[in-house]
Amino acid sequence: MSVAELTDANFQSEVLESSGPVLVDVWAQWCGPCRLMAPLMDWAATTYAGRLVVGKLEADPNPASRDRLQVQGLPTLVLFKAGAEVARHEGAMAQAQLKAFLDAHL
Repeated sequence: MSVAELTDANFQSEVLESSGPVLVDVWAQWCGPCRLMAPLMDWAATTYAGRLVVGKLEADPNPASRDRLQVQGLPTLVLFKAGAEVARHEGAMAQAQLKAFLDAHL
């Protein structure tokens, strides 16, 4: 399973209208901690395949979605279920923390 590329154009259909849970990773090219999280997004997409869609939203070229999510810092992970936000984490985390975060809400 691969990580979906989210944009202002597809955010509504890919995240808000998704029938299953979606983890959105809001990131930026210039953000060091965001680059540390990239392999974990691939891990989550593979580990939770069939149970969770993982998508990356680049903050700078997608201001409408970024602002709708009221992102204050990067990276920000937002978990959606049935189009509604159910959990949020700001900042980088280790794989064990990401697993605990996802397992608590899936």
